[in-house]
Amino acid sequence: MVARPAEPRVRGWCPGAWRPMATGDGLLVRVRPAMGRLTRDQSLALCDAAETFGSGLIELTRRANLQLRGVTEAGWPALMAFLLEHDLVAPDAEAERRPSLLLAPDWRDGDAIHRAASLLLERFQAWPTLPDKWGLAVDAGTSPVLTEASADLRLERSADGGLLVRADGRELGTPVDDVATAVALMRRLAWWFVDAGGLGAGRMQRFDAPLPAWAPATTAPAETAEDDTGLALGEHSLGRVVGLPFGRAPASVLRAALADGVTGMRVSPWRRLLLEGAGDDAEPAEGLIVDERDPRLAMDACPGAPHCAQASVATLGLAQALAERLDGRRPGRVHISGCAKSCARGRPAEACLTGRDGHFDLILNGRADDTPVATGLGETDVIEYLGKHDASRL
Repeated sequence: MVARPAEPRVRGWCPGAWRPMATGDGLLVRVRPAMGRLTRDQSLALCDAAETFGSGLIELTRRANLQLRGVTEAGWPALMAFLLEHDLVAPDAEAERRPSLLLAPDWRDGDAIHRAASLLLERFQAWPTLPDKWGLAVDAGTSPVLTEASADLRLERSADGGLLVRADGRELGTPVDDVATAVALMRRLAWWFVDAGGLGAGRMQRFDAPLPAWAPATTAPAETAEDDTGLALGEHSLGRVVGLPFGRAPASVLRAALADGVTGMRVSPWRRLLLEGAGDDAEPAEGLIVDERDPRLAMDACPGAPHCAQASVATLGLAQALAERLDGRRPGRVHISGCAKSCARGRPAEACLTGRDGHFDLILNGRADDTPVATGLGETDVIEYLGKHDASRL
């Protein structure tokens, strides 16, 4: 019988700025951009913070947060003062504990996404205290694009163009007349989740209690957009979209991308950034992805060892080696995880490589914590195996 991956240490909470997490390379400090956007000045300040107080690396998470690595405990207070000065973090720890807000990144001023997110941010003080990993998706464009992103409540469009609020894990949602009604219903559902015992389940998807009668789930959301990223690389009506290799880049690379003319930077859960105002003639900074055929866009890799204390294997070197071997061919989804926690990807992948005791387990069409088909693989074994089975068709 093939062994399952070793159980990882699950902390039960996500790092923030006020509550950083100790990792293998120091403290991990996470920044949640308000409205999913930083101004150019804020973006440059974040680059300065990464280089002054951390390792110089900036990561974009699958929940569209930005994080700094390598922060020391002694340097953390000065970092926080700097982040507060540039309005990059919540004013206090209690405000940071409010539900995270994920926006479809191509919102416009005054549209339903912008209005709903603004109302939510204004009214979060009237919300209950929720589990640390709770979050909301404001996905009210023409077609939902955030369906694979983690969120406990979703504001989406229905097939007829109306608005609906959908609890995660339910196929149908509750239709609403307008944005204000939607925001009020989301708050009421959050209180219901707490009062009905949802705190024990932790997340809406794991809470199987029937929805209350005043929130009937009767309406299907519109079909997901054909472009499963919702943000194609290259020219965009708001600027230009670039990709981050494996979700990370040195601050120097991002600073170079924030050239004159760029007015802001929007984040996404797809390891892509929308550089507002970047012109057609803007030269992409070296180190960012600009070609949709780049195999790294189909690969999810966590930081791995030595950056993460729970990882028993290095992941980034293997990810880069596999990308180079594919030589421009887009593979099926490949997930490389330093342990079985699946931090880089929560959903199944055609090929998943999970670190265990210094080697890799191979899982096909599953998550990092599923049962492997092969164990004890080294990097060379992995490359040979995927080469033999043609990773471009996984």
